[in-house]
Amino acid sequence: MTTTDAVVVPPPAEDDAVLLFVGGPLDGRVEIREARHGEPLPTITHVHLHEGPKVVHRYDLQALSGSAGVYHLRARPQRDDQGG
Repeated sequence: MTTTDAVVVPPPAEDDAVLLFVGGPLDGRVEIREARHGEPLPTITHVHLHEGPKVVHRYDLQALSGSAGVYHLRARPQRDDQGG
């Protein structure tokens, strides 16, 4: 594929879900979930593998309407470094 090639994505069908990701490595990503795949999952786990340790991010769904939603990056739990 060259820089002049374009990827054509058909518009979502009326019953497809439009999902936006906010925060973390997927920030700004928009996905269309076809209705044939069922309802969007309440939580999505994104695992990034690289030369170091794996990095796991979890996104929780906030429905906006019957066909749209936003996955927000879940805050990481605070670690108690005091140990005791």
